[in-house]
Amino acid sequence: MNIDTHQSNPHDDGASGELTAQLDAAVERLAATNAAEGVSPVFEVLEPASKLMFDARGLDQLYSRVPALEAAGFFRGSDWDYPQTLVPSLAVRTIRHGDPAATLVESLSQIRLLAVANGDFTHPSVSAEHAHHFLAQVMAMNLDIVVSDLQESDRLRPDRLGYAVQNLYHYLLQHLGYENLLEHLVAEVWRILAQRPVQVDGVKHMVTQIATCLHTSDAMVGEVGDDALQLINAVFSPTDGCREDPGFDVYAERLASMDDASLLQEAIAFAQAMHSTGLVSPYMPGFIRYLRNRWNELIPTALGLSYTGADAFHCYPALIHKLIDEALFAETSQAAYGLAMMLERGILYSPPVAPSLWRQLRLSLCDAAAQKIVAVFGSRRSPECFLLADVLNVLGRPLGVGQGNYPTCQSTRALSMWAFNTPADLLRIVAWAARDDEIVMRFEGHNISSRELGAGLAAEPPVDVDAVSLLTVPHLDRIYFEMGRRSAGRGEDPHKWVNAEFHGDHVGHGFRIAVDVFTGRLKDFEGFIRDFYAAYHPYYNGNIPVINPQPAGIAVTDSATRFLGWHAITIQRLALDPSQIMRVYFFNPNNDSGQDWGQGIVTSTQGHGELYGEASLPVAEFASRLYVFHYDPLEKGEPAGIPSDEVDRAMGLAQGSWASGR
Repeated sequence: MNIDTHQSNPHDDGASGELTAQLDAAVERLAATNAAEGVSPVFEVLEPASKLMFDARGLDQLYSRVPALEAAGFFRGSDWDYPQTLVPSLAVRTIRHGDPAATLVESLSQIRLLAVANGDFTHPSVSAEHAHHFLAQVMAMNLDIVVSDLQESDRLRPDRLGYAVQNLYHYLLQHLGYENLLEHLVAEVWRILAQRPVQVDGVKHMVTQIATCLHTSDAMVGEVGDDALQLINAVFSPTDGCREDPGFDVYAERLASMDDASLLQEAIAFAQAMHSTGLVSPYMPGFIRYLRNRWNELIPTALGLSYTGADAFHCYPALIHKLIDEALFAETSQAAYGLAMMLERGILYSPPVAPSLWRQLRLSLCDAAAQKIVAVFGSRRSPECFLLADVLNVLGRPLGVGQGNYPTCQSTRALSMWAFNTPADLLRIVAWAARDDEIVMRFEGHNISSRELGAGLAAEPPVDVDAVSLLTVPHLDRIYFEMGRRSAGRGEDPHKWVNAEFHGDHVGHGFRIAVDVFTGRLKDFEGFIRDFYAAYHPYYNGNIPVINPQPAGIAVTDSATRFLGWHAITIQRLALDPSQIMRVYFFNPNNDSGQDWGQGIVTSTQGHGELYGEASLPVAEFASRLYVFHYDPLEKGEPAGIPSDEVDRAMGLAQGSWASGR
């Protein structure tokens, strides 16, 4: 369906025509008010819009007015004005349980994203692919209203709002064209899990909805495959002992009656389910806690540990047992995977890490930190428990940290780099934020305290993030911006000074940027590309690998090569993939690294030698979107020795996309 940008439709009749006329008039008044004053209420628009949501023809009218709503500033001044930062799990809460106004704005936002996904509307900050993935996840989390009757809470919403939302989702389903809804949504879950995110509440909700959906006979659901059953079993019934999801009390009784052979089979099954999906069943903590008193030696098997992880387990038994006792419960079940992967990384052999974890175990949270955690994670466990669990998750999966719904990629990148490089530094910063509600960092010999600074980009606590990010990112964000302020006016990009001070001594002191900070135009672009190859490509830098992951910045583009903005990433390593193609493997903190950047450049997250959480691209394709990087000037090859065809290809891809006109 093509967007109709006309403000009226000659084929409207009756009540529908009156409503669309009211809507158009309200949109015109909104546009005029915004043009004059910059802010205005949107309730005039919401009233006729809400009445048009009850049938497909009314939704068509809303769809056709997406450009007019956007131009009028309907979403201005709200989170919806930044669709690239919207979070599916938060959108579900808003559209099902939010106040009526928020539900209606969220509905119109999703209609807007449908237009973007279909290519009928172009938004400056979100791609068609991103919009499609967002709607797929929202659809998966709302499967119940797509394929079955409304729940009582939906039916009782004022002004029949629940029915309007159900009609919206039938409309989305119709226009997104899912021939086999379940198969598509299961594939979306696996696509996300391939990146092993730390925060999986939304994914588990999707799996729950898929499981519920299997009980319906609705034909549009389609056939269920083994990949769907594997997900459902991993969450609800990974072992013989909990095969039919019997509940925690019944499972505890079964454990007490099992012999050693049965317990061994349970342990193996839990480990297989966890490592094959990245999801941990709420039954698993109960099993491991039971082993604490009956058969401690079986816990490494239940965690699926290799010789490396098992050795770390046996070298630090008192610490590991205390971590299990304090952090591992049904409400924090993912911490089992975090603990397993932390042991596999071998970071306990770094002398500062074990003492830092003991400090974390004994840490008392300040009131401000405790309140933040309770507000997000609830009170079924203590705030200290939720924080400790996510400390294990972040240390176990440094490349699974995500920025949630805030544009704080620099701070999230820093958390990932510290967890990867210097975990004791991360644990110190977490302790400061949790205990003192303050982080202090040094910049050029002077202390900067987060307590003394105003809000940065994260003016409110981030949403849909782990507890470590929840407590630290607002502090880090303020410090990062203060460092940038102190670096302003030096004639060069502030990142040159900020990144090394903010992220730590492992950041290379060499600095290259592709654009002039004052004009935004390209500056010695060929030299920039050559320097990147000379610093990073093993063929041209003396075969020196990336010793410590390095901060870098990319120019993000969509599938139509439109420039969407600058974004912070980490260069993890360069290596040959299974096809003997040299690739850059990098960490992207934006919660989803699989993206289409146009020109056939599609970032891969699996199948090309990626470790969990990495994205990758062939070197020239990556270099074509790079705009800033750090390097060690003492360990760099000869730029003149880089083959011209490789340099020309990277430059050509850049100049055909984000660098066009620069």
